[in-house]
Amino acid sequence: MRVDLFDFDLPEENIALRPAEPRDSARLLLVKANTSEFDDSSVRNLGDFLRPGDALVFNDTKVIPAQLEGIREREGVKAQISATLHMRAGPDRWKAFLRPAKRIKQGERIDFGHGNNACLLGSLQATVAEKGEAGEALLVFDFSGADLDQAIAAVGHIPLPPYIASKRADDSRDREDYQTVYAREEGAVAAPTAGLHFTPELLEDLRERGIEEHFVTLHVGAGTFLPVKADDTADHKMHAEIGTVDQPTAEALNAVKARGGRIVSVGTTSLRLLESATDENGVIQPWSGPTDIFITPGYKFRAVDMLMTNFHLPRSTLFMLVSAFSGFERMHAAYEHAIKNHYRFYSYGDASLLWRSAS
Repeated sequence: MRVDLFDFDLPEENIALRPAEPRDSARLLLVKANTSEFDDSSVRNLGDFLRPGDALVFNDTKVIPAQLEGIREREGVKAQISATLHMRAGPDRWKAFLRPAKRIKQGERIDFGHGNNACLLGSLQATVAEKGEAGEALLVFDFSGADLDQAIAAVGHIPLPPYIASKRADDSRDREDYQTVYAREEGAVAAPTAGLHFTPELLEDLRERGIEEHFVTLHVGAGTFLPVKADDTADHKMHAEIGTVDQPTAEALNAVKARGGRIVSVGTTSLRLLESATDENGVIQPWSGPTDIFITPGYKFRAVDMLMTNFHLPRSTLFMLVSAFSGFERMHAAYEHAIKNHYRFYSYGDASLLWRSAS
């Protein structure tokens, strides 16, 4: 499909720079499959739209401070280099996006966090082992394993999405705000943002209603922020992300479906992982490894019945995904409703609850 079909105009005032407080006070737009109307509600009322025996599937990945600022020195001339880590490639190495990429060559060294004494290990240095397309590079660090994790935590910044970072710097609030309350598996460089709306009180309310909760892990990469530069969706290449669905979770979710319960994905990351792990017969299998699944209209969903998700960028792979899930025209109409009714968009914005289209 043509990428420009997924474009829409979004006023600047609809872009959220801070989350709602408390988290579950964010608005919730209901996009049902059997009506042309839209209903406005609140995230804290989520349980009203689910049934006992339904299963919420959360992504428990934990965001690391993966935005690094460094210096490259060549023949006495220094240049500032920014690196956004996006996928771990080994105990001592990460794939990263460098900016400006033209200032760095393969084999050169970058000194990150120079002069930062927060880390007892000193500054963090890496060698550019490989350079790829669109500013991507493989960085091999001098530290490995837990020592590398400690160093990154000391010198790194929370990698806020570009549409927030262009308007303000990250601060101490973001270390808490840009993390779900159930995050536990370190490795993401972007938050699974639908999950940011959940509070311990909301989770307890859902349990008391007989709604199950299950956890999968997909380490969200910085590639989620990359624009679609191709003119046709068939020409766009997704960056892979590492995910895991363990056997007990797969078995539990299959049992939910077998007894007529619905699989409700909290976020597009959970959905993409579940769809990657589900076979042609609709059976969710244990899964561990990379996925680069790209979901556009025409995709036949195998696992997920409902999707809770934030409002996404124009021309983005995520808007394409929700258009596939609830219908192309339906989602354009839903976003038009959201904009007119002053919903807050993007990572810190409001949420929508989508029913899967019958077609």
